[in-house]
Amino acid sequence: MKLSFDPDLCEANGICVGIAPDVFELDDDDQLHLLVTEVPADRVPEVEDAVSQCPKAALKLG
Repeated sequence: MKLSFDPDLCEANGICVGIAPDVFELDDDDQLHLLVTEVPADRVPEVEDAVSQCPKAALKLG
């Protein structure tokens, strides 16, 4: 599944990083980076959890 995010909506609060630190990363300037854009099937449930917990709905998986 393809993962993306809207940088204009992202508050960089790090909930996604806490859930899947090998998929999401915050840099020193609190900018979110996706470490993968194609989520392997075995990681989809974890990434879906991160997407659903994003308080600004900035993450998209589809």
